[in-house]
Amino acid sequence: MAEVNINPNTSQPNNPGELKRVLEAVLLSAQQPLSVLELRKVFVEEIGTDVLRVLLDELREEWTGRPLELLQLASGWRFRTRAEFLPYLERLNPEKPPKYSRAVLETLAIIAYRQPVTRGDIEDIRGVTVATQIIKVLEERGWVDVVGHRDTPGRPALLATTKKFLDDLGLRSVTELPPLEMMNQTLELADAQH
Repeated sequence: MAEVNINPNTSQPNNPGELKRVLEAVLLSAQQPLSVLELRKVFVEEIGTDVLRVLLDELREEWTGRPLELLQLASGWRFRTRAEFLPYLERLNPEKPPKYSRAVLETLAIIAYRQPVTRGDIEDIRGVTVATQIIKVLEERGWVDVVGHRDTPGRPALLATTKKFLDDLGLRSVTELPPLEMMNQTLELADAQH
């Protein structure tokens, strides 16, 4: 592989291969997804958004078949380990994912599929009162946030999912959520196993 001789203060990579290598280095070292705007700041000279998107798509294609994949998420671009390699990583760092109650998961699903919703909307759909702690768990996780207030008496808070929720699920938008029917089948299977 050719060495890239770039002084980041004075020169700009001058061909698509060098630009992609810089993007690759930045994305591989990033802790969070990076937006196109943030990625444009990496370069001294202005790079068009359209050019950057083409380079990102090419980079994603070049990583096909490798253990990492380049993903576009709600809040930007990031590299992630492909799912088939996760069992090996978990052996090194066994981590128990948090367990959420059915009430928390049902509430999250209602917010995700019907957003924006009020607590009253959630209670109408679930048929039971929603404990403050349930909403608090989802807010603390960074998955749900207040996005406004309904223009009705009491001005109840409108809840919606966040970019972090989408990022954690590996999605760009809520339109990529699985169909609701599929979610119902998954819940029924989970109930049958318990």
